[in-house]
Amino acid sequence: MVLRIFGWSFAVTIASLIVAAIYGGPQAVLLVVILSILEISLSFDNAVINATVLRRMSEFWQKIFLTVGIVIAVFGMRLVFPLVIVWLASGLGPVAALDLALNPPADGAAYFPDGSASYETLLTDAHPQIAAFGGMFLLMLFLGFILEEREITWLSWLEKPLARAGKLDQLAVIIAGALLLITAAYIAPEDTVSTVMIAGVLGMVTYIAVNGLGELFNTEEGDEDSETTKSSGPTQLAKATGKAGFFLFLYLEVLDASFSFDGVIGAFAITSDPIIIALGLGFVGAMFVRSITVFLVRKGTLSDYVYLEHGAHWAIGALALILLVSIGYHVNENVTGLVGVALIGAAFISSILRNRRNPEPISVDDHDDQAESVPVG
Repeated sequence: MVLRIFGWSFAVTIASLIVAAIYGGPQAVLLVVILSILEISLSFDNAVINATVLRRMSEFWQKIFLTVGIVIAVFGMRLVFPLVIVWLASGLGPVAALDLALNPPADGAAYFPDGSASYETLLTDAHPQIAAFGGMFLLMLFLGFILEEREITWLSWLEKPLARAGKLDQLAVIIAGALLLITAAYIAPEDTVSTVMIAGVLGMVTYIAVNGLGELFNTEEGDEDSETTKSSGPTQLAKATGKAGFFLFLYLEVLDASFSFDGVIGAFAITSDPIIIALGLGFVGAMFVRSITVFLVRKGTLSDYVYLEHGAHWAIGALALILLVSIGYHVNENVTGLVGVALIGAAFISSILRNRRNPEPISVDDHDDQAESVPVG
């Protein structure tokens, strides 16, 4: 099964390295490898969260995510998205933006006589808006999870009080709105305050709209086929189809985009060549993230290690805060990756300890009043 799931990723990796060698020689190959490792390490929590959504989707929509979705992830987010940002930020046409991207930074003087702007600087200048949108979207995702009551908790001493507080209507919006105001007032540079506020609000609205529509259609279609839902058993999730499946797919794509922002921006610390970035982050990194997602779903890893989902959401919360802080201060990409890996690793270890204490694993979808969390540390 491992070969079947990861086979395409290995094949695409080999092809990408060959293309990199032809395009830029050994140095390009090395840069692609570095970017691939960066993307996978930064996106492991993304894979876990994707798996929690993907397992709710029908087989048809899972295939759409793994085909159409990968095209969007590779070409849309890792290649087209940076070009669009430069296009909008610079006022250049699409062709000129691509020409600026493919030429060394010094050649930017062809479009900006003072030589002050380049593809890299234009994209970096757009970071406050990008980070505000992505940070608020991910923050809403984190709050939506952590403020909901659950039978199984990981950090019970913290998660249970937060879940009780979550009974207050729209608490997630209140917290997110307050953090956005703090970010705009005390972290964002003065000339970006308004754009940060607008981008942050758009991130919140996007989450509420996409998540709300997905839940709406999932509920409606579940009501139409209630008997099928019931017959699936307590450990089997009802698979979303039709409109519900479409909005879950849309939700996954926006989620993937939010996770991609820091990786795309961080890649420019390594290289500004859009072809190398697309090969490393997109063709290799994004493919492996997709494969890890499928592996988690097929193996039932989230049911066997029940705290992984909790750890991934805490990692998302940390990433959201890091994105907001990065609007005004530089945050090393290694910090982002290590925080996520540490939280998911701790959740994985806690899951193993829990399974040893409870030999018969309890699915995350079962209602077990005896479930206890294993404290970390």
